[in-house]
Amino acid sequence: MAVKIRMKRMGKKKNPFYRIVVADERAPRNGRFIEEVGYYNPCTDPIELKLEDEAIKKWLGNGAKPTDTVKALLKKQNIL
Repeated sequence: MAVKIRMKRMGKKKNPFYRIVVADERAPRNGRFIEEVGYYNPCTDPIELKLEDEAIKKWLGNGAKPTDTVKALLKKQNIL
């Protein structure tokens, strides 16, 4: 089972809000996930970004691969 750290889209039309989740790569985008490790709201000013460092480092140590977008957010927070 390949595990990814990716974004789950929430919110209403034209007002997205994302949760950063750990999920099996075969699961649908907004479907089943293993653990929620943060959230990202690009519509506020300044942008809201909250990540659980310890949980993300644990999953990265266990072999989870972040998507490109999540990798950029992790670099912004100095987790990677």
